Amino acid sequence: MRLMLLLPLTLMMEACASFVGKINVFPVQYDAQLGAEVARNIDSTNAAILMDSAQNAELYAYLYGIRDSILKTGQLEHAQDFTWRLRILNDSTLNAFCTPGGYIYFYTGLMRYLESEDQLAGVMAHEMAHADKRHSTDALTRQFGTDILISLVLGGAQPSMLVQIANGLTHLSYGRSAETESDISSVDWLYKTAYNPVGAAGFFQKMLENGGQEPPQFLSTHPNSDNRVEDMNEHWKSLGGKTGATFEERYQQKLKLIP
Repeated sequence: MRLMLLLPLTLMMEACASFVGKINVFPVQYDAQLGAEVARNIDSTNAAILMDSAQNAELYAYLYGIRDSILKTGQLEHAQDFTWRLRILNDSTLNAFCTPGGYIYFYTGLMRYLESEDQLAGVMAHEMAHADKRHSTDALTRQFGTDILISLVLGGAQPSMLVQIANGLTHLSYGRSAETESDISSVDWLYKTAYNPVGAAGFFQKMLENGGQEPPQFLSTHPNSDNRVEDMNEHWKSLGGKTGATFEERYQQKLKLIP
């Protein structure tokens, strides 16, 4: 019944969205529920590489400490609304992503590729911004339709659809404006911490320097822009240019905790 009542409103909102522009027609109160369903699927299908949080307590505590420093900035609109749970996938894949509702995933391949803690914090903030700014539900709505996502939240979707949505999350194309917003949010949020605010820019710079290398999966569908590093650095300067720590030595020590 709830789904039947929501669908006419959904169709009307989708029609309006085509004229207005940036409107996320997926109800925000469902983000966490959708994320929980998707995360359960991701966890079960990746059980062989999912690092147990109890058996790897020190490494998880380290990542949660980075997450907490971002949440404590007071800059996230949904800091209290979403779960912001972390999981580590022990695989060489260069990838990281965040589901709706704030379920954050890092592959150890990407963790090993990063050089310092500020870079990891920058990437984490970037991915968290996709959830906080609701880019993920916006992109999923465009790809699968609001009615399908709502039916999933309400328990009416086919299991195969859940698998498609979970798989689609790792290859979402957010678009240039969403990527820019996440880049800028990463700088804004880290500026309120002890970290070098342009940690993400340092990572992107490394990618530019390794121009012949295939980009990480989580960047492969992102818009190509040679100006991303410059834009982040310019925004950092506009905030006042406050410097922060990279915590490179500490990061390299923590990487040794990866099996």
